[in-house]
Amino acid sequence: MMKLKSLFFIIVLFLTVGTANAQYGYGNNGGYGGGGYGSSNGSGRMNRDSQIPSTPDKPKEIPVEVTVGEIMKKMTPELKLDALQEIAIGNVLKESIREQGIIIKDEKVGQEQKVKEIEALSEITTRKINEYLNPDQKELYKKWVQQKPASKKRKRRD
Repeated sequence: MMKLKSLFFIIVLFLTVGTANAQYGYGNNGGYGGGGYGSSNGSGRMNRDSQIPSTPDKPKEIPVEVTVGEIMKKMTPELKLDALQEIAIGNVLKESIREQGIIIKDEKVGQEQKVKEIEALSEITTRKINEYLNPDQKELYKKWVQQKPASKKRKRRD
């Protein structure tokens, strides 16, 4: 009976040690994502270098074409634009948004100067867009532009 207990104890001991070693990287699967505490890769615990980025990710910029596409989806039916107007105004907006990005990223210029430049760019953009619109569309465009800031403010409050 004593031999049976000893044999059982030894078997349980070997299974426990084998399982414990497998968790720390000594087993076949490497344990803890392959690195493990006892791995020979020198990185220590759980290979932190591959799991934690060294610098925080910047928010991904939305491509200009996507932004212009969203604007044109809303603007085209409201202003009743034809295909030629849609293309021309889309190109004006792409150019304007790219210029805004350049102004915003310019670190040599102060915040007040950036605001002035963006306001001037907005006026130029409005003039260019109005060149492609007929008188009825110009009125609709004026109303559409005035509605935009109000809808943004409502969204921020909600």
